[in-house]
Amino acid sequence: MSAVRQKTLASPSTMTGTSLHTGEQVTLTMKPAPEGHGIRFRRVDLDDQPFIEAHVSKVQTVERATTLAEGSVKVHTVEHVISALVGMGVDNALIEMDANEPPIGDGSAKPFVECIKQAGIKEQDDYRSVFEVREPIHMDNGKGSLITIVPDKGLRVSCTQVGPNGRMTQYFSTEITPEIYENEIAPARTFVFYEDVEPLLEKGLIKGGSLENAVVVKGESVMSKEAMRFDEEFARHKILDILGDLMLSGKRINGHIIAVKPGHGPNTEMARLIDKELQNTRSMIPPVQIPYGESVLDTMEVQSILPHRYPFLMVDRIVGFDGDMGCTGIKQVTINEPYFQGHFPGHPVMPGVLQIEAMAQVGSIILLRMPEHQGKVGYFMSADKVKFRKPVMPGDTLFIESKLLKIRRSIASAQCRCLVNGEVTSEGELKFAVVDS
Repeated sequence: MSAVRQKTLASPSTMTGTSLHTGEQVTLTMKPAPEGHGIRFRRVDLDDQPFIEAHVSKVQTVERATTLAEGSVKVHTVEHVISALVGMGVDNALIEMDANEPPIGDGSAKPFVECIKQAGIKEQDDYRSVFEVREPIHMDNGKGSLITIVPDKGLRVSCTQVGPNGRMTQYFSTEITPEIYENEIAPARTFVFYEDVEPLLEKGLIKGGSLENAVVVKGESVMSKEAMRFDEEFARHKILDILGDLMLSGKRINGHIIAVKPGHGPNTEMARLIDKELQNTRSMIPPVQIPYGESVLDTMEVQSILPHRYPFLMVDRIVGFDGDMGCTGIKQVTINEPYFQGHFPGHPVMPGVLQIEAMAQVGSIILLRMPEHQGKVGYFMSADKVKFRKPVMPGDTLFIESKLLKIRRSIASAQCRCLVNGEVTSEGELKFAVVDS
């Protein structure tokens, strides 16, 4: 997969309507946001206009919808908005609302897609960060809901929707691209089984619900203001929800999501597993859990790419790639390193210049993996904005992160840093080139 730049909205765009669960009138405005901002909500109806990040750590309840909370401030039913942004390829956006729930529209994500198209989509300078699934991730809630994510070159979702007593069982599988999302997923409406309506009303939910914004299933019949939009409309709507809920992990996913009887509870639980997996790959707290499989390069594979050898090979293993533009390596720093003999023998500290060399080696691996650069040699050219923050001692596991910022022919610049136990020890912007060996 080639690297893709982050995207935001080209201009603000506003929509109004009625909320599904509260029944309140609400105005929602989508606004552009800078690189790395992600998706955030803002309650402009409150005095301090607080922000709430669209992240699984903010999930409070999943009763027929996904609710985010920051302290006492809440936003309800966020999954359709997030799904539309994700499906249409928007990475960074600020969603302002003057109530605690977005408008329900017709019960699908189509109104939000139209709002996004009205705003336009703008490409940004930084590259998109994607979580590439390398080994299966599985979630079973013990109540019949199963979600598994397996490796895939892009993003695909396969969903089996099963209603009470097996009613309205549907299956749909599709690749997810902005075009497919807009035409095949976004128009699918939310639905409810008739026997669930009264209990939901008793809980104070679906106050704004009607046959204009939801499909009601009674027995084997479908009650709706219009005919079913797709034969598998319910399964497609579940895919819509899955995309919105899983984005709460904080990362886009490259993988094949296989879901049976999904719901907001199972979806957000899988988002937590993805977030945990992301944290594990970056965990600096011993014992270090190093993933195996396609997501890593062992020492011999590293040496097949880099020309460096002892004592100047500063990378023991590559523990993961973030798309085509990011890479994380590790270096086990031992007392047997030759530089400890003369570099403060009574108080051994890894030289900062060697940390910079380690960053450059990890950065050059990204370039040297590209087909046009394979078999070449990487040369370190310059280092800017270098800062040394903490000493690296014998026994430390040094995690080396490098993310390419720009590539021009055979020259690249990268933002790099070294970490121990989750704390940055050094960082800087490096430039290097690849030339024929």
